[in-house]
Amino acid sequence: MVVPELRPWRAAGPQVERIANAVRPRLARAATAAGPRVARLTRAVGPGLVRIAHLPRPRTVRTWQYTAGAATAGLALAAGVVTASGPWDANGQRTAERDRAAAQERSGGADHGTPGGSAGAPLPAPSAAPVLAGLDSSAGTVSTKKAPPGGKALTSVLGPLLGVPELGGSRAAVVVDVATGKRIYSTDATKALAPASTTKIATAVAALSALGPDHRFTTRAALEPDTRELVLVGGGDPTLTAHAVTDGWAGLRTLATGTAAALKKRGIRQITLSYDTTLYSGPALHPIGVNENLAPVSALSADEGRTDDSSRGPAPRVSDPAADAAGKFAGFLRAAGIRTTPPGPSKATGRATTLATVTSPPLSDVVERMLTNSDNDIAEALARQTALASGRPADFGGGAGAVAAQLGKLGLPMSGAAFHDGSGLSRDDRLTADLLTALLVKAGDPAGPGLRPVLTGLPVGGFTGTLATRYTDGAGGFVRAKTGTLTGVNTLAGTVVDRDGRLLVFAFLASGTTNPLQAQAALDKAATALAGCGCR
Repeated sequence: MVVPELRPWRAAGPQVERIANAVRPRLARAATAAGPRVARLTRAVGPGLVRIAHLPRPRTVRTWQYTAGAATAGLALAAGVVTASGPWDANGQRTAERDRAAAQERSGGADHGTPGGSAGAPLPAPSAAPVLAGLDSSAGTVSTKKAPPGGKALTSVLGPLLGVPELGGSRAAVVVDVATGKRIYSTDATKALAPASTTKIATAVAALSALGPDHRFTTRAALEPDTRELVLVGGGDPTLTAHAVTDGWAGLRTLATGTAAALKKRGIRQITLSYDTTLYSGPALHPIGVNENLAPVSALSADEGRTDDSSRGPAPRVSDPAADAAGKFAGFLRAAGIRTTPPGPSKATGRATTLATVTSPPLSDVVERMLTNSDNDIAEALARQTALASGRPADFGGGAGAVAAQLGKLGLPMSGAAFHDGSGLSRDDRLTADLLTALLVKAGDPAGPGLRPVLTGLPVGGFTGTLATRYTDGAGGFVRAKTGTLTGVNTLAGTVVDRDGRLLVFAFLASGTTNPLQAQAALDKAATALAGCGCR
């Protein structure tokens, strides 16, 4: 089993490396102080998370020390929990260890735009001063300068931060020490509240458990005998793309090229084109109605039915993603020399011959993309795929029931939980802080590396996904979390490494909020306090 690296993180790799090299000497001097706790955390959580524990952070945090830690130890955390958590083999052993070790050994120096060095050599690291100044800026909304000192009871730290009026009239929170499994903070842990997009954590765990991290989704073109009917069969791949540059995802153009070549070998240059979406059932439109956050759910779609060139976030969608994908496929066939009729719906028979296929990257990659970008289209597809694996109808109800059933099989605390979709767009969904933290602890269990993409896919504060613009002057790199926002609902659930090097998982849920930005800032302050506290 291979869990590939988080794609956005690979793209940011060179910048991360240069920053890390610039401030490494200062952090090295702090390593001795963190040693005992590092050893304890290493023994507790096993090889899967051991690299996180080696983040050197002094016990007494001055402003410059914490800022340097946020710049480099935070980046090391992102590389530790993201790239060091994958790829993994079936035994949970990281397979890219040598590559990353080699990358970290590269030397660098101040880069002021002067060309030089041998061809192909790594670029020198930029000077650290501007980076540190930026992280210490007072322009942001969250600052670790006010982080509580260590030794305090966590209740006295989080209680006031989570009790502010910005978080509405109903809230719940849990913090768990991953190494010990001990709950170190709790308020209304079993209160079931609207989770918004943190529901995707549950969907990810259920899908990975039901299908396995190596599962792939296949889209195929099948030729019916004697009739020259070509059927484009949707396999439920939510990442299928019609773009010329696929970035590693399954390409509709590639499928058309392979199909055209197979048809020409048979002497066929004109076909009747149909498309098959029967893998899924039930209504395609989410109960919230037409919405730029989610296309009608179909077993066949290209680029999530987006009408622009975007790949994430809200966007106008086509009303029939399957017809749209089939129309684009027809265009690609014509460009390859195959004439087609206008495509229409049909169903491939068991007698049809598959001419060409394209497959998605492994489910591990798909889950990471879903969590990093908070992708609703992927979430609903994974809920349906979980339903199919469980023998349930592949519709909204079947997907929601399959997710709940799969989590129950894992022995997770399901009391009060209610699922109505896979994305969290439904206002009727209910989860508890107890369940959300249990899901994250489960994903970090060294005995079950197949669930690791749930952690590696979490956005990195200040760097990736839905947290790219948050924590930029505080706990950037230390906080990794799934966000959730609906009208009147703000949630945050993820992991954080505290001042003593402990890996903590947390879940904060708030309902009845009136200002989403203020509520978001309040949750960020609470997560930042966890990073800077070292409380007990």
